[in-house]
Amino acid sequence: MAQEANKVTLSSPVSALSGIGPSRHKALLRLGVETVRDLLFHIPRAYEDRSSISLLAETPAEEKATFLLTVGSSPVTTRLRGNLSLTKFRAFDESASVEITYFNQDFLKNVFTVGETFRFSGKLERKGKRLFLSSPKHERYQENEPLPDYIPCYKLSEGITASVLQKALNQALSLASTTLVDYLPEDIRQRNNLPTLLYALSSLHFPRGIEDIRRGARRLAFDELFLFALRLQLSKTKNAAETSLPIKQADKEIFLSRLPYTLTGAQARACAEIAEDIQKGAPMNRILIGDVGSGKTVCAMYAIFLALNSGHQAAVMAPTEILAQQHFAQMKPFFEEMGYKTALLLGSLSPKEKKEVYRRLAETNEERIDLVIGTHALLSEKTVFSDLALTITDEQHRFGVLQRATLRGKSPHSHLLVMSATPIPRTLALTLYGDLSVSTIDEMPKGRERVDTFVVDCSYRERLLAFIRKQTEEGGQVYVVCPAIQEDIEEENVPLSDLMSPKQEDDRLPLAYAENERETLQKAFPDLKVGLLHGKMKSAEKEAVMAAFAQGELHILVSTTVIEVGINVPNANLMLIENAERFGLAQLHQLRGRVGRGSRKSYCVLLSDAKNGTARRRLETMRTVYDGFKVAEEDLKLRGPGDFFAASGSDEFRQSGGLSFRFAHLCTEEGLLLQAAEEAKNLLEGKTELYPEKHAALQNEIARMMQDTAGIIS
Repeated sequence: MAQEANKVTLSSPVSALSGIGPSRHKALLRLGVETVRDLLFHIPRAYEDRSSISLLAETPAEEKATFLLTVGSSPVTTRLRGNLSLTKFRAFDESASVEITYFNQDFLKNVFTVGETFRFSGKLERKGKRLFLSSPKHERYQENEPLPDYIPCYKLSEGITASVLQKALNQALSLASTTLVDYLPEDIRQRNNLPTLLYALSSLHFPRGIEDIRRGARRLAFDELFLFALRLQLSKTKNAAETSLPIKQADKEIFLSRLPYTLTGAQARACAEIAEDIQKGAPMNRILIGDVGSGKTVCAMYAIFLALNSGHQAAVMAPTEILAQQHFAQMKPFFEEMGYKTALLLGSLSPKEKKEVYRRLAETNEERIDLVIGTHALLSEKTVFSDLALTITDEQHRFGVLQRATLRGKSPHSHLLVMSATPIPRTLALTLYGDLSVSTIDEMPKGRERVDTFVVDCSYRERLLAFIRKQTEEGGQVYVVCPAIQEDIEEENVPLSDLMSPKQEDDRLPLAYAENERETLQKAFPDLKVGLLHGKMKSAEKEAVMAAFAQGELHILVSTTVIEVGINVPNANLMLIENAERFGLAQLHQLRGRVGRGSRKSYCVLLSDAKNGTARRRLETMRTVYDGFKVAEEDLKLRGPGDFFAASGSDEFRQSGGLSFRFAHLCTEEGLLLQAAEEAKNLLEGKTELYPEKHAALQNEIARMMQDTAGIIS
């Protein structure tokens, strides 16, 4: 048996660890944990803070707290009806005593001995003068062996408890202590004051304190940003060596004369950059960044015009059917007037309708579709182009690299233009989109009316209900955005991302939940139709709700941040954001951009009881600043670059336009992001030599990262 154990490596299936049988192995696979190495990187999503010891007499009822208590009576187990049992005993501290109860845990009568001290964590109940703790978590306390202040909380699956996971992690870390290769070059690690990979993983799974957690998370965030930057630079180098389909010069007046308005200076500049890039002979890889309403679509249409004018095809991919339909409604008449054939390809089309679109995209005669606009349906193997020269993806963060590559792979020499409605600082954009050239539209068209923004606290609720009533009676529609879907029993634990920066008390204010809010508003307005939208709904359900709101069938839409992008309802003129202190500035700006798209006077109300200076400053910025790029600069100063990322696997994006990573969303230092990008650049430019023998582990990690994140990083 010992000989078999010695054969276990980090690449071994996690079932090779002691205590992981077939059923637990299946449960771990559901969590994405296949190998021992995967287990090491299954880091806690949150930590239970047991650092503060409370006195029984001073703790309010129903409040979760941690107590240091001495066992005062021997546990007694009583049999109840059926198979139920009850184990009770008393414990005390210097202020009071409490009755502690456990259900169906008879073995505990041999754990708690009179006179011994334990650390208990749970909700205190009061009945008159008597105190009770029901099934609290417990740890034996010894003065010379301090207990950890922060207890890891993991994403679990049925059949996998925290105890099982920790035993398996102990084995994995023991194995890693002699076999884990640190892929980060030592000079880069020391230059950036980073711990070893083994230390980082150990400190996240078994932290001795909050600084352990922060150092460990900082290392993993740096690694991901560094590897990401390397990947982008390698991709850019590879792309520069490729050739593209020829795009000839065109008379831009043919395009401009058909527009009902004059381009802004920023739009004209972006169009010129696209025209120059698309005619170079190498595939264009460009991102077009602009605020909501800045006019990115017309620049994309100019790129389409150049491709179609040269006799090629173009494709536009949007994240939702509603957005695809909106693009189609705008582009079809424009390009068909010029003699080009357009089509819409959606998942909801009938098989017969799809088949006809597939056929015409592959044609080489006069039936050929020149421009197709669609959703993920464009990625189907059945979608074959006869001459695709330009691919455009809208709301780029909704598509992973793999999805963009799949669409572009239908014509390897085609040009790529991606659009993002998230204004971000240029230095950040150049780092995050290192494989793409950046065009920025930093000027708004004339005549776009400002969305009046107000910051109020919960004392305004009744007035807000009256304001909602007024807007709907006048024919408008209302968004109500909440930070969470429903109450989470683990919410009292501290998310890892919150531990990466000094904790603000306002970050722990009671949450508004979308499901509860929908019920409350439906009761307040029984004559109105109130819809619900959140990230855990199926795609078809989300599409149906958004379509109903867009068509005016719903008066109020209660939602999480899934409405940041992909929905354009000109009739909606009021945005109410609950717990506004919970959102980043750039995200609040994106949400505000959902209204003010039509002729109605529009409003955004930020509801928050936040009192701390940072939160109030953030909200005041939203009230007074309307330029998205200025908002983003302030966001970067106040919250760091991590807020521009989303944790992979999360239902909502932390930032509209945010990249989805496993660890980089924990980055709180702008400097860390820039350092990682600079180190990657130096390595590839030869300032730090990349020897195959010396950096084999790093090259293996780059390959692994490219495989693991192909569908995640966007």
